[in-house]
Amino acid sequence: MKKGIHIPLALVAALTFALGIGPAAAQELPKTHFKIVGYHSTVVISQRVELPFWREHMPKVSKGAITADVTPLDHMGIDDKTMLRLLRMGVMDFAMMDISKMAGDDPRFEGVDLAGLTLDQDRARAACEAYRQVLDRQMQKNWNSKLIAFGSSPPQVFWCREVIGGLNDLKGKKIRVFNPTMRDFLAGIGATAVSMAFAEVVPALKHGVVDCAVTGSLSGNTAGWPEVTKSLYPMSVGWSIIVFAANLNNWKRLDPRVQDFLLKEFKVFEDQMWNINRQATKEAENCNTNKQPCTLGKPANMTIVPVKPEEAEMHKKLVESAVLAGWAKRCGAECAKEWNETVGKTLGLKAPVN
Repeated sequence: MKKGIHIPLALVAALTFALGIGPAAAQELPKTHFKIVGYHSTVVISQRVELPFWREHMPKVSKGAITADVTPLDHMGIDDKTMLRLLRMGVMDFAMMDISKMAGDDPRFEGVDLAGLTLDQDRARAACEAYRQVLDRQMQKNWNSKLIAFGSSPPQVFWCREVIGGLNDLKGKKIRVFNPTMRDFLAGIGATAVSMAFAEVVPALKHGVVDCAVTGSLSGNTAGWPEVTKSLYPMSVGWSIIVFAANLNNWKRLDPRVQDFLLKEFKVFEDQMWNINRQATKEAENCNTNKQPCTLGKPANMTIVPVKPEEAEMHKKLVESAVLAGWAKRCGAECAKEWNETVGKTLGLKAPVN
């Protein structure tokens, strides 16, 4: 364990007990039971993909050999930012997490989801593919973890307590964010960034602790944000890229037949995550304005504030200047150079290397 990381032994013991690995029996596929800490239970990707995948799909396609206990992280009271540390310790076999929230441990972890980097899902997924080997290398080298799959939430947008007029109205406001690159973006528009866990946002908005907050256009809907906000400004500042990862030691101990079987199924799992996100992104505006079809969210009566052409141009300038420059400074010249050769090359962007 790296110096400076202190996790209470009582928490580790409790989780280890709760997430113990069950016995295996030899069959065509050896019976294997996994303990998994999943994504936020209120988010569509958890409800429609992750939980059904483990609870229904895997037992069926493995003929009962592969089973799992999946507990969403918000049900366990775990801080998102500790997920990778707990995974490294082997407290769970697999975990789903927002990779950019791990940027405090390694700036590379936000390299696929820099604020405003990509504005459509295909380019977001392409950025993930371009950086897959880099992130997997870092996770294996420093975190005893294996990166297995990427997923995504709908575009990360601004939810505000009052109806705003546009980008200029965000200046001077206190806005909830959840990673350093969003801080860079807000600094560029003169807003104050406030770091806050997802579960704390609704009361913070209700009581005026923050004026606006950033989350997915559908994630906020399913988590009840329309109850405490009036307007949604759909200027994207990321995708909340999700990674699905395994504890490396536990993975290596698996029977090779189980590993091969899982890797094939995880490709299906990854495609399902991106597919549900595409549908969620399309439906988000309908749900937030009480229109149909809205099969993944809840009908709400939000005011959608359109992004003006001149604001879109400002968005581009902020990404190319404040966002890329701020991240490159945190990550270092060597890191920025590697990013330029992978993600940057794929997207036609360049981070400064000095």
